[in-house]
Amino acid sequence: MIMKKILFLLFIMLLTFVNAQTNLYENPKFDSIAKEHKKIAILPFKAQVKLRKKQMKKMTADDIHKLEIAEGKSIQTAMYSWFLKRKKRGKLKTIEIQDPNKTTALLRKKNIDQENQIDYTPEELAKILEVDAIISGDFKTNKPMSEGASIALGLLVGFWGSTNSATINMSVHNANDGVLLWNYNKKVRGSIGSSPDDLINKLMRKASRRLSYTKKK
Repeated sequence: MIMKKILFLLFIMLLTFVNAQTNLYENPKFDSIAKEHKKIAILPFKAQVKLRKKQMKKMTADDIHKLEIAEGKSIQTAMYSWFLKRKKRGKLKTIEIQDPNKTTALLRKKNIDQENQIDYTPEELAKILEVDAIISGDFKTNKPMSEGASIALGLLVGFWGSTNSATINMSVHNANDGVLLWNYNKKVRGSIGSSPDDLINKLMRKASRRLSYTKKK
């Protein structure tokens, strides 16, 4: 009897912990606004890779900076692939997803990169990219997800394997007025995959049900 109570309490605690790791906001007008959208763009995510002190000693500030830039781009690409797969399956509304290469090129022409894009409003960025909405976000992890970065870091500091902890915070902003339409914040611990695609698939599995572009009617 006591054991059953203990197991029950552990289950409640685990459930509470899991729920605390996920936050999702949906603008009440998102569905109606999304009906007018024809094209959306995904910005490179702002990434932060938190390494252990021993690992940090073997890397320069420039090494870490390059690593985080690569991670941000890998999440952007993985998100783009995620949308394309749903479009192929007929699970995406009739909107165009701008190719990340085009997004990067258009921003570069205005001297905008992952470092300074935060200095621009969603409306300004959307105007430059000529889209109806933009997806942006932050990504934090304790191991790199992109294959190239993972191999390079493994050779440099001597560790391998999948990410043990990752937090993603992504938002959808309307182009005309910069209004926040959707925000998703989720933290995952444990084995969550070995690539950005695996991570995005896991993180978006449930969230996509409340994303106007992909939700079922």
